Amino acid sequence: MGEFELLARVRERLPEPGTQVWLGSGDDAAVTVPEGATATSVDALVEGVHFRRDRASLAQIGHKALAAALSDLAAMGAEPGEAYVVLGVPKDLDEDGCIELLDGIGSLATATGTTLAGGDITRSAELILAVTVVGHGPISEAFITRDGARPGDALVLTGELGGAAAGHLLLERPGLADGLPEAVAGALCRRQLTPHPRLRAGRALAATGATAMIDLSDGLGGDARHLAERSSVGLRIDASALPLADGLAETAELAGCDPLALAVTGGEDYELLAALPPAQIEKAAQALRDADGTRLTAIGEVVAGSGVEIRLPGGELLEPLGFDQLA
Repeated sequence: MGEFELLARVRERLPEPGTQVWLGSGDDAAVTVPEGATATSVDALVEGVHFRRDRASLAQIGHKALAAALSDLAAMGAEPGEAYVVLGVPKDLDEDGCIELLDGIGSLATATGTTLAGGDITRSAELILAVTVVGHGPISEAFITRDGARPGDALVLTGELGGAAAGHLLLERPGLADGLPEAVAGALCRRQLTPHPRLRAGRALAATGATAMIDLSDGLGGDARHLAERSSVGLRIDASALPLADGLAETAELAGCDPLALAVTGGEDYELLAALPPAQIEKAAQALRDADGTRLTAIGEVVAGSGVEIRLPGGELLEPLGFDQLA
């Protein structure tokens, strides 16, 4: 496999560039001509830390790398624009394998209207993907940050929790799937392997008055703490209101763990947690249904103070833990 031959094959398969890209992949740098403001985020996936090739196809790994990066743009309420991919190739991954991986990236790029505008390929001890994404908005104030939540706001959540964590358990312990309907087990594994960033939902929440927002990559407990700290407020979450993924409870029972704890701490759901004026909840819910059918659930409130309380049905508190990359 030669670097330049691989790059030529990659460029042949790239989707058409967006209107804000003047010069894409193939030169020393990409050139864009954006209007308004831009939001930029970087995300990386490392073999053995974020994925294993014996449990995910190369196309799925590529899809997830771009999805995780785009989820940060969703949390800003941004329109996806460009992506730049750095691929670290281990010696046991051949040219066809690299193409399969990049096809997974390209498929999601096409589906989300993202231009693959450039990147780099290098030799690496392990398979590594580092993805930089750029999103767009009319003005900088149109982006939703983590620091705007105010006491009196409602807390709302897109989609369902715990599907990715349950899928991870099923991939780690395949025998658990024997106790579940095949369709349910398959859906949970897909939530782990091929998540979809809530880009349309993020823009709909921004348009209907969200005051703060974050994507749930590290778990509701951990990411809620980030939002509370940046906004200098407290968050009170009703655990009984949390929308749980189908099959989560059964998977947790088979694995001998608590379903609520799994849903709150598991991570990688890539749903959006937002603060929203209570009067805007129904309007936002309808906007999400119109955008792509995403469900919106009110799960708590923003209060004066600090910290995150996740109250269980019996009144006890569930510790708001999340995934820590370096723990």
